[in-house]
Amino acid sequence: MKPREIFITTAILMLSFILLFGFIWQPILWSLVLFIPIILIGIFDIFQNKHAIKKNFPVIGHFRYLLESFRPEIQQYFVETDMEGTPVNRIFRSLIYSRAKNENETTPFGTKANVYKAGYECIAHSMYPKKQNEVDQNPRITIGGKDCKQPYNSSILNISAMSFGALSQNAVLALNKGAKLGGFAHNTGEGGISPYHLEGGGDLIWQVGTGYFGCRTTDGNFCLDTFKKRALIENVKMIEIKLSQGAKPGHGGILPAAKNTEEIAKIRDVKPFTDVHSPPSHNAFENAEGLMHFIQQLRELSNGKPIGFKLCVGSKEEFSELCDAMQKTSIFPDFITVDGGEGGTGAAPVEFSNSIGLPLREGLSFVVDTLKKYNLKNEIKVIASGKVFSAFHMMRLHALGADGINSARAMMMAIGCIQALQCNTNKCPVGVATQNKSLMKGLDVNDKYIRVANYHKKIIHSFTEMLVAAGISNPSEIQRKHILHRLGPNKMVTYSELYPEKI
Repeated sequence: MKPREIFITTAILMLSFILLFGFIWQPILWSLVLFIPIILIGIFDIFQNKHAIKKNFPVIGHFRYLLESFRPEIQQYFVETDMEGTPVNRIFRSLIYSRAKNENETTPFGTKANVYKAGYECIAHSMYPKKQNEVDQNPRITIGGKDCKQPYNSSILNISAMSFGALSQNAVLALNKGAKLGGFAHNTGEGGISPYHLEGGGDLIWQVGTGYFGCRTTDGNFCLDTFKKRALIENVKMIEIKLSQGAKPGHGGILPAAKNTEEIAKIRDVKPFTDVHSPPSHNAFENAEGLMHFIQQLRELSNGKPIGFKLCVGSKEEFSELCDAMQKTSIFPDFITVDGGEGGTGAAPVEFSNSIGLPLREGLSFVVDTLKKYNLKNEIKVIASGKVFSAFHMMRLHALGADGINSARAMMMAIGCIQALQCNTNKCPVGVATQNKSLMKGLDVNDKYIRVANYHKKIIHSFTEMLVAAGISNPSEIQRKHILHRLGPNKMVTYSELYPEKI
């Protein structure tokens, strides 16, 4: 017999049994309260045509979907090893949590990494380490070229771009208060400057995206007046033009009407409860020279604050055209943020997340080498934005030429993100990536902002300890020769061989 035939036969027999014995002992009729809904569900399953599993296996087919809904949690808590979890494995999640909570972060009994497996990386330490007092314990960089009137003294590690709307107000406030306490900067993301970015008092990097949120006209064009008004806010230390992001380069976005509340609409200078499109490209400029003149315009409107742009490297020829335009116009960005194709976002098409854009290390090394080729590297600071969770991750990006680093996912985890992978559903269980106020209440700002500052302080301390071990006094002295990469069981090469400078 087929499963649905078994169900029909069982249902008929069960009803007959209950009704027959109900005449003898009436209390048994109460069991119909349980069995009638089950039978109705089974009948509905048989006659519906949307799910073959339910049609062929009435009632019990629902268990397949129930188990599937728990699959991510089962995978994360019971199946994956410490090294296998993605996008962030358990070792790094635990490291971030322990540093954020100011707990013991040491590991017992040696590494869990297979040091002979292809892809393993390490740093070449020195036989003559530096003394602790020979290394700056709070390394910082000055961002601002010759045309910048208000250069910014930046930490070498800052919070990467995440918008209010993607993150909850409590998450934004905790991050910003943490940045204030720890003395580092907080990138607003392209959603604009919210009251929660300002309330904490932390330094801000205002990101201006293709939707010009916070500085747009009613028809979506760039607005000089509203840009100037916000650019002159004291907390705003730098302005970043977003050309593309690693998670979905060359892809626009949409803020659905349901999420476009009156509060978010006011922040973004749009009409509430309407769909708001963020186009793939800017309309304030059309080419490389246009971008340079736009940079100059923003620099003048902001009274000389550092202006830069963010991109995920795609066409190398187009980046070379940018360098040509810099030389032709004599207009130079103060910084360039390089995002990797492995970048994260709350929601992106799978094809874009997986298969568009150069990974961070390839993109970073190319940008640095190209700037050196055009003799522009001394004018421009390069910031790497990607999967940075540990001091070693920072070391290898500095080895490729980064002056500073932005991190988003590590900072999210510092305020309680558990990698539930619900960012795109508005159901984040810890109140980080949601606008659901009942879930948001679980994120205690007064507890979490201290964790952000703790994490930053501890990773910087670990970074300076690695400098000591490598015999290096300053991050700018880290070179590609210091990082080793395993190609096979008996072959390791340096980054200078893996990413040779092409100047």
